[in-house]
Amino acid sequence: MKNLAAAAIAVVLLICGAALAQGGDSGRYPTRPIRIIVPFGAGGPSDLVARTVAQKMPESLGQQVITENRGGANGIVGVEAVARSAPDGYTLVMGTTGTHGINASLFSKLPYDTIKDFAPIARFGISNYVLVAHPSLSVRTVKELLRLAKARPGQLTWASGGGVTQLAAELFKHSAGIDVVVVPYKGNAPAVTATMSGEVSLIFGGIAQASRLVEAGRLRAIAVSGARRSPALPNVPTVAESGLTGFEAGSWYGLLAPAATPRTIVERLNREVLRVLKLPDVRERLLAEAFEIPLDTPEEFAAHIRADVPKWAKVVKEAGIKVN
Repeated sequence: MKNLAAAAIAVVLLICGAALAQGGDSGRYPTRPIRIIVPFGAGGPSDLVARTVAQKMPESLGQQVITENRGGANGIVGVEAVARSAPDGYTLVMGTTGTHGINASLFSKLPYDTIKDFAPIARFGISNYVLVAHPSLSVRTVKELLRLAKARPGQLTWASGGGVTQLAAELFKHSAGIDVVVVPYKGNAPAVTATMSGEVSLIFGGIAQASRLVEAGRLRAIAVSGARRSPALPNVPTVAESGLTGFEAGSWYGLLAPAATPRTIVERLNREVLRVLKLPDVRERLLAEAFEIPLDTPEEFAAHIRADVPKWAKVVKEAGIKVN
């Protein structure tokens, strides 16, 4: 009997040990500070949304939430660091459309699998764009732009700051079947400046910045890139409702954990992110920067990433873009 009892205890201890190895202290999570790696430099949109949400998370988590900027290689350096981290909920990444939707197509080989190596938690915000033109261009609607582009193939110029804005321009170009010249610039700021000066005719600009230039009469708004009209530009139609059905292009920013992170931790973090995103001061801060606030479940976020990868792969292939 004693031997049987000892054997039974050993089995129980073995099971408990396996559970602890897989889930760690997930039942008491968190018991120490959480780190969110932002895979880009300080001051950008991913940094802004990460810090805005992270500073409110300790209120109910009871632990510090620290943001760490670790840029390099189009976000790959920071994302890889999280993919290789322990799946215990203490090292997370602020993923973006670029890191988890586009890089898989831009780079021939990534040191991680965009989908298999991560557990999506929730998106913090979505930043859409507004298609704006220099006032000298005689178009006010998407239909007028398409007529002009088809009458003057290869003559219209479209500024690109790289990343999603470049692919949004390519998506528009291929969806509309028009021939325009996409002119690359080293970042969105010089691309917008070039459009304001009339050096190029068109650009997909960030709504927060471009809306101020539209109000000042320095640019003319034609359409927004999201699925819905922007509260910042309520009278400007979407590209989709202007004739290019199904068109949607924007940048999302969301929290992800290593793939084997226990479900209980993913759900806890999701609830916490959604709680913070509903706070009036957080909403005010994000809406002031023209972010949409999606309030995703982990499943909804995961489905969005799965749809994003082939969507942007098609655009990258049609445009003939390859970084590596």
